[in-house]
Amino acid sequence: MGDANNDDLRVSFDSRLKLKFLGSQITTDAGLLAYRELDEALGLTEMAGDLLGDGRLGSNKQHRLLPLLRQSIYSRLAGYEDVNDAERLSVDPAMRHVVGGRAALADKRAASTSEVGRFETEIINTSSNLKKLMDLSGEWIDKVHRCKPLKQLILDLDSSVSETYGKQEGTAYNGHFECNCYHPLFLFDQFGDLERTMLRRGNNASAKFWRRVLLPVIERYRHLDIPKFFRGDAAFANPALYRVLEKEGYRYAIRLKANAVLEREIEHLLTRPVGRPSHKPKPAFPI
Repeated sequence: MGDANNDDLRVSFDSRLKLKFLGSQITTDAGLLAYRELDEALGLTEMAGDLLGDGRLGSNKQHRLLPLLRQSIYSRLAGYEDVNDAERLSVDPAMRHVVGGRAALADKRAASTSEVGRFETEIINTSSNLKKLMDLSGEWIDKVHRCKPLKQLILDLDSSVSETYGKQEGTAYNGHFECNCYHPLFLFDQFGDLERTMLRRGNNASAKFWRRVLLPVIERYRHLDIPKFFRGDAAFANPALYRVLEKEGYRYAIRLKANAVLEREIEHLLTRPVGRPSHKPKPAFPI
C-alpha cells in the first residue's frame, strides 16, 4: 500500500499523508485508504470523473465533481447507506484524504450533507450522466481486457429484486416477489463483473428492456473473434432474443418453461417421466 520510512506509513496517492498511532486525529474508517490506493492504481473514479458532466457554474462549485463522486462512493464502501452521515464524515481525516481535492487541504473539509445530497439528486441525476453511468462499468472492464485479452466470453442476463419501504420514486408492487420493490436487470460476464445494468420499476416484467442492456454489450465485443456464449432463465425464452444471438454468433442456453409440446418433443431423451418427483417412484423395499 505504501512505503514505511522513519516509522511512518505513507500511501501512494497522497505523499503528504502519514499514518501514525496518535490520539489527536482518529478515524474509524482507515480501511478506506486501502480502497483509495486500489482506485489510484486502476484509475476507476478518475475515469468516471472524465466521463461525467458537471452543469454547475461559478461559485456553486466549492467541491469539484470528482471529489464529490469519491465521497459518495467511499461513504457506501464504509457502510454509510445515505447522505445523513456526510456532515460528520466531512471532517473525518480518512474521508478527507480519500476524497482529495479541496477537502485534503489543511483546515478544510469534505462536502456537507446538503452538498452531497445535491450531487446525488441533481448533478449526477441528469439524463446524460445516467446514460454515462450505464456505460461506465463496461469502460472499466475494457481497460482490464486491454491488459489481459479475453479467450472467450460468457454473458449472464438476469433480473433481481431490491425491496423498498415508504414512497420511493419508481417503486411498485411485484406479485412474484410479493413486495414493493425495484426490479433491476443485470448483465454479468463469466468473472462476475457487471457489464451493464438498468434500474426498473418494480412491476416491470423480468425481461423488459433486455435490448437496452444486452445490445450495447454485444456491440462492444463484436470486434473480438472469440467463442461467445449467452445464458438466461425462462424469462428470456424469446424468439427475438434468439435471432439477435444467432445473428451475432453467440451460442446460448436459455431455460424453457414446461409445456405439452416441449415434453412431447424431448420425451425420447428422458430417463424418467416428466415431472419431479417421478410419476412412478420406486418402492423403498422390493416387494
